[in-house]
Amino acid sequence: MRRQSDQFYLVREDMLSDAMLKTVEAKKLLESGKFEKVSDATDSVELSRSAFYKYKDGIFPFHTMVKEKIMTLSIHLQDRSGALSRLLTTVAEAGANVLTINQTIPLQGRATITLTIETAALTGDIGQLTDKMEALEPVDRVEVIGSGTD
Repeated sequence: MRRQSDQFYLVREDMLSDAMLKTVEAKKLLESGKFEKVSDATDSVELSRSAFYKYKDGIFPFHTMVKEKIMTLSIHLQDRSGALSRLLTTVAEAGANVLTINQTIPLQGRATITLTIETAALTGDIGQLTDKMEALEPVDRVEVIGSGTD
C-alpha cells in the first residue's frame, strides 16, 4: 500500500495557493541568510508560522528537484552563423556540462536543437539558464522536455 506522501506532482506556479507560494518565499529568505528565525521570515512575507510548518517540507522550487540531474532541452534556433556557438557558450558559462547535441536540418530559417546537459555544477537554477538562453537573439524558444538522474 502506497502512502499519500510518496506521490509527487509537478504543478504550475499560478495553481498554487498564496500560503504555498509564501512558504517558498520564506524558505528562500531563510536559506539566503536574510533571516535566521522562521518567525521573522514568515512575518516578512505575511504568512502564519503554522502555515509555514504545514507546507515547508512538501513544497520545493522545481530547480531544487533537478540539481545534479540530467536535463533535456528543446531549443528553437534561427539559422544564423554563430548561433549555436553563442548558445553553447551561455550553457558553459552557467556551469552546465553538455552531454549530447542533436540538431535538425534548418527549414525556413529555423532549426530545432535537442540539448542534454548535466546540471550538478549549474551556478543558478535551470529557470535562470533557460531565461539567459531565450534572451539570445537567435533563440526563439527553450523548453525543458525531460529530466532524470545522472
